[in-house]
Amino acid sequence: MNLWKVAWRSIQHRSLASVLTAFSMSLGVALVVTVLVIYAVIDNAFQRSTQGYNLIVGPKGSKTDLVLSTAFYINSSDLETIPYGLYRDIYRKFPGEIDKAIPVALGEPYKGAPVVATKRDFFEELRYGDKKPYVFRYGENFAGSDYRGAVLGYNAARRLKLKVGEKISLLDGAENSENADDVFTVRGILRFSGTPNDQAVFINLEGFYEMNESRRNLIDRIRKGEKEDTPTEEQRTLSAILVLTKKKEVMPEIKMNASGDQPSELVVSESGMTSQVYNPSLEALPRLIEEDKEYHIQAVSPTAVVTTLFDKVIGNIRLVLVILACLVIVVAGIGMMVSIYNTMNERRHEIAIMRALGAKRRTVMMVILFESILLSLAGGVVGFVLGHSLIGILSPWISESLRVPVSAFQLQGIEVLLIPGLTLLASIVGYLPAVMAYRTDVAESL
Repeated sequence: MNLWKVAWRSIQHRSLASVLTAFSMSLGVALVVTVLVIYAVIDNAFQRSTQGYNLIVGPKGSKTDLVLSTAFYINSSDLETIPYGLYRDIYRKFPGEIDKAIPVALGEPYKGAPVVATKRDFFEELRYGDKKPYVFRYGENFAGSDYRGAVLGYNAARRLKLKVGEKISLLDGAENSENADDVFTVRGILRFSGTPNDQAVFINLEGFYEMNESRRNLIDRIRKGEKEDTPTEEQRTLSAILVLTKKKEVMPEIKMNASGDQPSELVVSESGMTSQVYNPSLEALPRLIEEDKEYHIQAVSPTAVVTTLFDKVIGNIRLVLVILACLVIVVAGIGMMVSIYNTMNERRHEIAIMRALGAKRRTVMMVILFESILLSLAGGVVGFVLGHSLIGILSPWISESLRVPVSAFQLQGIEVLLIPGLTLLASIVGYLPAVMAYRTDVAESL
């Protein structure tokens, strides 16, 4: 006798109650899947986006706001600015500490896509993920002298439906003007990187300044009725400077700073060996920058800020959501137990017939347990599909709000634990009805 088949026939016989029971289980599973996947994807994307440089130098204020604005382009319009002269002086002010400095100026979004003005070094010097270089899917990087050149992130190009060679106007009504100051030509489209840069439009920094200066002159001429002089370099500002520190020194022991933190990084060599790397710049340089009297600035480690944000804020939110989702699953499991238990009085005659035909008490008990497990696993499968479908529905909103790409097909290894977890829960909640079936008196029931 195939007990699984018998259990399945029993479920089919009570199809409406079985569907409702499995569906309640699927809602909890869908919520768990959604929380785990979205958290893991966002965490991975945030970590990938902060590994290309060691420090962000920007205006004094909230460290978190500076990182979110500069690295993830969230609320970038609220960010204060720093003088362009700092980029010119930063190598002189901190000799021996800085390997490379890359300026960044954030403009007004173009049709929902963040606009980032920078130099071509952004794509040549920075890395993402496991030190992967930025690669162009189509076209190439804009040249330093190509003031009207633009580079599009992978998702930005798809959403805006733009190709290499096409022109974009960052202000209104100038697409058809070859000489318009706000018209840029797409020189290249980046390959997908899984970072917020996929959502952005990058333009040459000099062209960005020319566009803004031309716009300011036009406004001034309209207001004052006279021609304004071209603004000097001292009037130009930046949103931030991305800093790569000098080559790190490998230390045999882990060194700690005064606060107990480690100004160090784990680095994997080409041979695959992992070593602890001490970087004195990560400890000393931010202090030196913030003590500078000429500029009112700060230096922030983006990795440290993101780690703190996830550990203290987002991690706690995820924990609460997972606990609530697990409670939903437990409540659904209790509901399944009650549903099966309430049918036991109706099934006494059925169980008695099985016993009369030679089925043992243990066999009857196993049928009830198998029925509980099948209902639980069916709800789990539906919940898995429902959860990933929900992720697919929410993905445009998440990508737009957090600049993080999310796909319905992004699976996490931890989801595999749902199968044994649901099996264990089903065994627990099905035990009471199974014991009740085990104790069924054949003579009385017949």
